[in-house]
Amino acid sequence: MAISNVQNEGSWIRVYDENGKRISQMSSNRIEVVGIASSFFVTEEGSWIRVYDENCKRISQMSSSNIRVINAAGNSFTTKEGSWLRVYDAKCKRISQRSA
Repeated sequence: MAISNVQNEGSWIRVYDENGKRISQMSSNRIEVVGIASSFFVTEEGSWIRVYDENCKRISQMSSSNIRVINAAGNSFTTKEGSWLRVYDAKCKRISQRSA
């Protein structure tokens, strides 16, 4: 099932499918959604970047030290790390990088 939207609503993060139906939800306590892809979404939680599936189950995580998530699209998300743009998959495995 594809994710079409992820929203902060009060104290919840809610995930919606392409028909606008809520798929799942999780507490939004100290969590910021920073990217939404078709099959996962990316959050910043304290010193962690975490990736969740449409059921709000954590797929992976990585340190957010000196890393800023720029966006998520398709099956990847992009970060700015110093002078580098790096692309990661849902398991936080680096796919590519280039100078910013």
